[in-house]
Amino acid sequence: MKIFVYTLAVLALGIIIFNITQLNFDSPFEGDSVIALIGIAASLCAICILMIFRSAKLIEQKTSRR
Repeated sequence: MKIFVYTLAVLALGIIIFNITQLNFDSPFEGDSVIALIGIAASLCAICILMIFRSAKLIEQKTSRR
């Protein structure tokens, strides 16, 4: 499960990098830049959710051992 979570996090990071290249910094809220901003925000949310899931699994493992 740990490898799966980290793989998804790396994929989300790749999506962030790709969307940064799609941004038009002169007008970030027009055209395709809006889609890139939404993609960046969604990928950041996905990374946060994956890290919360990973820490929840670690807590579950530690409490089940006791």
